[in-house]
Amino acid sequence: MTGIGLRLSVRDLTDADLPSCGWAGSPKHVRELVHQIRRAEAGEIDYLAVCTPVGFPVAVGGIDYTVTPGAGTLWQLGVHPALQSCGIGTLLIHSAEQRITARGLTRAELGVEEGNPRARALYERLGYRAFGRALDSWDVETEDGSLRRYETMCALMRKDLT
Repeated sequence: MTGIGLRLSVRDLTDADLPSCGWAGSPKHVRELVHQIRRAEAGEIDYLAVCTPVGFPVAVGGIDYTVTPGAGTLWQLGVHPALQSCGIGTLLIHSAEQRITARGLTRAELGVEEGNPRARALYERLGYRAFGRALDSWDVETEDGSLRRYETMCALMRKDLT
């Protein structure tokens, strides 16, 4: 069996990327990415895109610097479903950690749904350790376009970047 290699790059997500991000979530989520790009332009966050050589985003994720003093909080991490378990999530997280340390911060944090053991295993493999739990919630768009509140328990995890 042979495989093919794909040279990926990591850069800031842009408005031009949004039409190619339908895989990342509902239409509401993609529309809200515009707000995240504006926050990135203001320096509050970084919002990264892992891209193919032609610039197609195959993974995205944010780093919020306003949540916890001294830490970058990773959130909305996602890899195109057809490309999961290929190392792209690891590349995204390592790139996010580099952005955090470039700001002079020494810790990364994130929350992972307790019902998502696959993601938690990735974070643990990359050195993240649980330090608590918290209820989280957000609006999700249903197939008919209406919104409902989604609530979930998350394990809070952190990694020292020193």
